[in-house]
Amino acid sequence: AAIAYGVQLAADGADLVDVGGESTRPGAHRVPEQVEHDRVVPVVAALAQEGVRCSVDTTRPGVAAAAVAAGAVLVNDVSGGLADPTMLDRVADLGVPFVAMHWRGHSDTMQDRAVYGDVVREVCAELEERLEACTKAGIGQVLVDPGLGFAKQAEHNWALLQALPQLQALGPVLLGASRKRFLGELLDGREPKGRDAATTALTVLAAQAGCWGVRVHDARGSADAVRVVERMR
Repeated sequence: AAIAYGVQLAADGADLVDVGGESTRPGAHRVPEQVEHDRVVPVVAALAQEGVRCSVDTTRPGVAAAAVAAGAVLVNDVSGGLADPTMLDRVADLGVPFVAMHWRGHSDTMQDRAVYGDVVREVCAELEERLEACTKAGIGQVLVDPGLGFAKQAEHNWALLQALPQLQALGPVLLGASRKRFLGELLDGREPKGRDAATTALTVLAAQAGCWGVRVHDARGSADAVRVVERMR
């Protein structure tokens, strides 16, 4: 089912299919590394054989390396290399691009750390530290992700979205807002699958701002939105 879904996402316009084996939603608990490996690597391998370009969503260097060996072309680490101190050196050795997301802790405790005096300034400063660590490790291409919903309340997410120019000054930006809780709050408690239109609206804003990419569930809607923005340009 995961392989078929990945193929469909690519057909719907996804440039990369992000494959992960561990939930990172608020409150989620970790799974053993072998379980994560067994969920991810066969899917990446099968999608690569189908010609689908994949990224691997993991905080574990072993899973990242196995996924790249199976065909993944990018490592998307929601911890920005903080969860495992060997991740950055491993990614440098693998020679693939790396997504460094803003992160303050694992999913089961991260919302306790959603405390900021100036969320934009603090997130940018903490991402700068990650970028310096990536450069020191020798990673060639690094993308930054402000980590919407990760150790952040709704007002923090909106402030970061309004501060895209400051984030883009750090480097290419990947936004992951799709179906997240802060959109549900805006839409009077609507369930996740009912948040796709709001997500697509954010894709339009991200495309207009020149973001590198968006991580979404509804690939077709966001791909269509990007095509409209490009045509208007």
